[in-house]
Amino acid sequence: MSENELNENKLSIEPAEPEEIPAENSIPEEQNITRIHVNGKECILIGTAHVSRHSAEQVKAVIERERPDSVCVELDEGRYQSITDGKKWSNMDIFSVIKEKKATLLLMNLAISAFQKRMADQFNIQPGQEMIQGIESAKEVGAELVLADREIQTTFTRIWHGMGLKGKAALMTQLVGGVFTNEKISEEDLEKMKQQDMIDSVLQEISGAFPELKTHLIDERDQYLAQKIKDAPGEKVVAVLGAAHVPGIRQEIQKDHDLDALVEKPQKSKWPKVVGWMIPIAVIAMIIYTFIYNPDIGYQQALSWALWHGGLSGLGAALAFGHPLAILTAFVLAPFTSLNPMIAAGWFAGFAQAYVKKPTVGDFESLASDVTTFKGFWNNKVTRVLLVIVLANIGSSLGTFIGGLDVVRLFFQHL
Repeated sequence: MSENELNENKLSIEPAEPEEIPAENSIPEEQNITRIHVNGKECILIGTAHVSRHSAEQVKAVIERERPDSVCVELDEGRYQSITDGKKWSNMDIFSVIKEKKATLLLMNLAISAFQKRMADQFNIQPGQEMIQGIESAKEVGAELVLADREIQTTFTRIWHGMGLKGKAALMTQLVGGVFTNEKISEEDLEKMKQQDMIDSVLQEISGAFPELKTHLIDERDQYLAQKIKDAPGEKVVAVLGAAHVPGIRQEIQKDHDLDALVEKPQKSKWPKVVGWMIPIAVIAMIIYTFIYNPDIGYQQALSWALWHGGLSGLGAALAFGHPLAILTAFVLAPFTSLNPMIAAGWFAGFAQAYVKKPTVGDFESLASDVTTFKGFWNNKVTRVLLVIVLANIGSSLGTFIGGLDVVRLFFQHL
């Protein structure tokens, strides 16, 4: 076998060479393009910033010049539908969100998209414009469009499952805090984010603060994206990617990855359910035992349990500026829902809020812009429902801890 034949199946990576091209198709920042030859296929990676005008221009120019067989975009089916459907928010059913227990997931998604939306508004461009351009340019040149990213819900599920309680609280604080920051970023700094050294430093920072987040948000998706790009039809493939993924894909594309394993949702541990049932069973047993031998103290235990749960869950709904009926629902039901880990007071409070203050089509349509400000986040009826659910549930959880300790205290004091 000749040396050329031996090398054909080996990976080679080479920087894009400058080319003489017409001015109207000039490609800004050609250094953001990486060419990879693997298994006889040429893969052209375009590292983009998700709210960069130059990135969108570069995507258009590269696809028009290269005329690839396939164009891979960093989207899954859900985000593809959202980015191409102008009615994505108005078609949302808030009651289904509550029933499917996706309030926290939706809040996380909104918090992340709010940051991109604010930067996009600052530069007067559309969020994800480079992905939209990739979709449009693929159609124009007759290339097959490949949705190359893993489903976002799978990514969030794997992230959430892999983080402890402290990590979850810190992550939510960071995300929500990012919604309300007024920090501005220059377009020059935005373009610098696409450079290799800047990305590496950002990833190191993420890895230090949230190692689980980097593993599932970056590393696993690098593997998934690399395999989808390598499997894309044709001999020439252009991939439109966030710049943070390019270094990882360069490493992972030379390996074979099991896509089924990467989309598998982790099995939930049995211990949270066991502990979730043990606490109410222990509390009920203590209260019943105390009632038998000292009814007055048993009454104090039951009252403490009810007031801590109802008071803190109602307070959570109130902090979300929930309707009085939602606050009352949280207050009344929290002591009872806390005895069953399969249900939560926040869900019922959210239903009450959505029933009395049902979000309108206008609330859904303005959701993307409202979440970028503190006032808009709290005033929009959609996010108001989500906040009522989350804060009422947090209050009820605190009630379990504080009320449970008080029940134990009274039990041992009068044992």
